Amino acid sequence: MPVNITMPALSPTMEEGNLAKWLVKEGDTVKAGDVIAEIETDKATMEVEAVDEGVIAKLVVPAGTEAVKVNALIAILAEEGEDVAAAAAGGGSAAAPKAEAAKTETPAATAPAAASAPAASSTPAGNGGGVGNGAPATAGKFSSPLARRLAKEAGLDISALSGSGPKGRVVKSDVEKAVSSGGAKAPAAAPSAAPAPTLAKGASDEAVLKNFAEGSYELVPHDGMRKTIAKRLQESKQTIPHFYVSVDCELDALLALRAQLNAAAPERDGKPAYKLSVNDMVIKALALALRDVPDANVSWTDTNMVKHKHADVGVAVSIPGGLITPIIRKAEEKSLSTISNEMKDLGKRAKDRKLKPEEYQGGTTAVSNMGMMGVKSFSAVVNPPHATILAVGAGEERVVVTKGEMTVANVMTVTLSTDHRCVDGALGAELLGAFKRYIENPMGMLV
Repeated sequence: MPVNITMPALSPTMEEGNLAKWLVKEGDTVKAGDVIAEIETDKATMEVEAVDEGVIAKLVVPAGTEAVKVNALIAILAEEGEDVAAAAAGGGSAAAPKAEAAKTETPAATAPAAASAPAASSTPAGNGGGVGNGAPATAGKFSSPLARRLAKEAGLDISALSGSGPKGRVVKSDVEKAVSSGGAKAPAAAPSAAPAPTLAKGASDEAVLKNFAEGSYELVPHDGMRKTIAKRLQESKQTIPHFYVSVDCELDALLALRAQLNAAAPERDGKPAYKLSVNDMVIKALALALRDVPDANVSWTDTNMVKHKHADVGVAVSIPGGLITPIIRKAEEKSLSTISNEMKDLGKRAKDRKLKPEEYQGGTTAVSNMGMMGVKSFSAVVNPPHATILAVGAGEERVVVTKGEMTVANVMTVTLSTDHRCVDGALGAELLGAFKRYIENPMGMLV
């Protein structure tokens, strides 16, 4: 029978996407793993792979269509040996029930960290079609749409299966293996969660525009990225009691060590193997500070304190239309050169909107550096589920007093914003003190 290809949920919080480009046309034969489309989310452009074999019978949604809802029918696939014309004519009739089934097929992500993120609600995690990277079936468990469909038909609990696909993803062969061995049966459906509170509506166009003379402005519609940024930051300020701690850090020792390390970088293909920036060293110092002060490496939920085992440091990157925060995972364990090269790669792909969701979602803290723009100091907004974010100002020459003597030193002001529900003032000060020690004694980052 025809396979309905629906708009996949490429992340737990995705509600809609733009179908940027079809890489196949009607009549093309595809096999599992073939890239068939490109979908733009609010943060990135993702390639979508087929997970079933067959012939593209009909492209329902044209390339370039914006705001296509998750689980909406976008194409019809005729299975091997099936009449393509008949599939194109009859496949769409089952679209609605399949989409509805997908909504209940896979529960949304339930990790404690995700529970504290106001924006991660009301989005169906499953996608009932034949394509897509899939969404988490449960905390930390990903599965393909085909695997979810087979598991449902067999009455299996897909969250209990071990995945052999990329990043532990549950694929078709895992389900077939579980069926042959009498795998875990699916549990009874849990009651649906209460709907998230609705945010207060902002000012309407009419209320704002009446203040300005007609013809003195133009209207630029909000894109998906700007809407997401506005929603998350408004929720952050409405739900997180922010607390701010600032400290000045002397940079002379760090700048000297940075110059020494860069001068010693070996060459590869005629280029230095790495080139450290001050920001790379800030990332490492914050990660080590969180390792030393583990009580600050947390996330808040209504019932639990989520204590993270590693420092996954997000770094705010400005891109056209907004910003995105790619993450350096386990930064406390990585060398400065590794952090530097990872950050350059992530930053470039962020500007091209080519990051994968797992490269910018999650994390345990973040760094926002406006020093290169000449900003002396500022306070950043905590991005849930993080409990902290470090705002980094410019390094500049200032007069400092040491043992009663005035000298000139390079000084950088940093401000730590904390979620006061889980990181109190004293704990925030302890974390910032540990960070300052690594910045002013940078050799400690090398041992």
